[in-house]
This record gives sequence, structure tokens and C-alpha cells, in this order.
Amino acid sequence: MNVILSLRGLRRRRLAALALAPWAGSATLARAAETAAPERRFHDAALAMRELALSWDDQPYGAVLVLDGRIVGDGPSRVVRDADPNAHAEREAIRDAQRRLGRPKLAGSVLYSTSRPCRACEAAASAAGIERMVFGPDLIDAGVPRR
Repeated sequence: MNVILSLRGLRRRRLAALALAPWAGSATLARAAETAAPERRFHDAALAMRELALSWDDQPYGAVLVLDGRIVGDGPSRVVRDADPNAHAEREAIRDAQRRLGRPKLAGSVLYSTSRPCRACEAAASAAGIERMVFGPDLIDAGVPRR
């Protein structure tokens, strides 16, 4: 029920911003409508990935990648399990989404993770064209990833 109400509110905000954009003379207003507030359910999915990583005694991190309101990539940390220092949860989620969608660029997507992504993960998110990053239990919006 909350998801339906959230989607209705998002549609209303988008329509209002798009309707006012020509008179406002600003693309910023229209863009603001496209950026939805972070959603707890996606952080909860990242927490589930964290629990999966912990179940095989890996580092306590998890991440999911969201595009158009659905999870398109998920990643528990696999650093210890795979003996791969690059298998951070965020990069695992990015690789999973790229594989599932069959493309390297993930424009318009949002990366949710259980903690602030490291610089290498942020650079990977930037290279993949991820729109923004959200992390932690307080759903902190870290904005556009930087290289």
C-alpha cells in the first residue's frame, strides 16, 4: 500500500513540475521531479545482501542498483569469499546490473549501499553513469558519483 501511495505522490510531483517547467524557464524544476526520494525498501534489499555476505563470513557490506523503480543488480561483498580485493558489494552490484541489462552504461540508476562507498567504488559508479548514490540506515543521498 505504501509503495502505491509513494508512486502516486511521485507521479503527482513529476506532472506538476513538468507542467510548470515551461513557465518557470528552468530545466531544474523538471529535473527535480525526476529525482525521487530515497526508498527504505531498497536499503532493506542492500541489508539483505549484507546478511548474505555475513553468512559466508565476508565483510559486512551489501548493495543494490535500482533503475526505474526496480532492482536490476545486487551485490554482497565477496572480497573474502573470492579472495578478490575488488569484489566490494557496490562493484558487485554494478557488474551484476551490467550483466543482466547487457550494457556497460547504467544511466538513470541509483546505487543503494549499506555504507558510504569507497573511492574506487564511487569511481566505478561514475564510469557506469550511475545517477546517484544513497547509503546507510539514514538514506544519506551522496549525490552524483565522482571519479
